[in-house]
Amino acid sequence: MHMKRTNLVLDEELLKQAVHVLGVKTYSAAVNTALAETIRMKKVTDLPRFFGSRIWQGDLAEMREDQSANRRKSTVKRKRAAR
Repeated sequence: MHMKRTNLVLDEELLKQAVHVLGVKTYSAAVNTALAETIRMKKVTDLPRFFGSRIWQGDLAEMREDQSANRRKSTVKRKRAAR
């Protein structure tokens, strides 16, 4: 992991609350954790947009029919093998 040293002007009360709520020991850990969590949450909230982008162009009903047909075939094979 690469770290960057920088000067930031931060709200001291928010920083103290972040340290407490996040259960970390340092201000740097609080800021890094908050940044990582913010990025994670942004990715999570973007998921519906990704799944709604119609990337997959298949036919779910047809796909399910194929699975049902395969299950029926393997059941028949198992019944024949059991005889």
